[in-house]
Amino acid sequence: MPEEQQFKRHIAFKFRIGDLLIGKPIMDGERFSFLELGDKKIVRVNVLGNIIDKYESEGEKKYSFLTLDDGSGQIKLKSFGEDIEKLKDINQGQTVLVIGVLRNFNNETYISPEIVREQDPKYLLIRKMEIEKNKSQNSEPVVREQITAIKDKILEAIKNSENEGGIDIDKIIMDLRETSPEIINQEIKKLLEEGIIFEPRPGKVRWLG
Repeated sequence: MPEEQQFKRHIAFKFRIGDLLIGKPIMDGERFSFLELGDKKIVRVNVLGNIIDKYESEGEKKYSFLTLDDGSGQIKLKSFGEDIEKLKDINQGQTVLVIGVLRNFNNETYISPEIVREQDPKYLLIRKMEIEKNKSQNSEPVVREQITAIKDKILEAIKNSENEGGIDIDKIIMDLRETSPEIINQEIKKLLEEGIIFEPRPGKVRWLG
């Protein structure tokens, strides 16, 4: 009971999977203590992604392994014994919200899920934008050379979509996942003002030249 209460006191940090994968597992002997990422010591996480694989044991040892992907990376969800009930209704192809405790075994960091709940896939983009916004508020200003490179990528995406009648701004944000949505929207606004692109309908842009 005391151990369970201890876990409940830990904040479930919101992260993209790719960020968790670059964190440093801190061990106490063979026991995993926490994941070190920047100035944070992470024990519990709140992640959102798509289930791309599921495996359930068929023998006496009951366990269930799922692979979660959010576009930035993949991480396993692992449940054992009676805990597999939490995953029994979760299947490949679903988008899910996962709150759970981080574990590490054989140099693999995975999540022991406490809560797994199906979500609308649109929340993947919302979560990405939320995390990127927090990152951009805490990061150094983007230099002019980086802005130029981002602008070129945006223009290339718009030009390449002419055969389809344009491209959704949301798709550009998803494709350029290393860049914050604020910067992408800022550069699209500039391109619209310069008359290089136009907006046939809200949220969709086309090349004007």
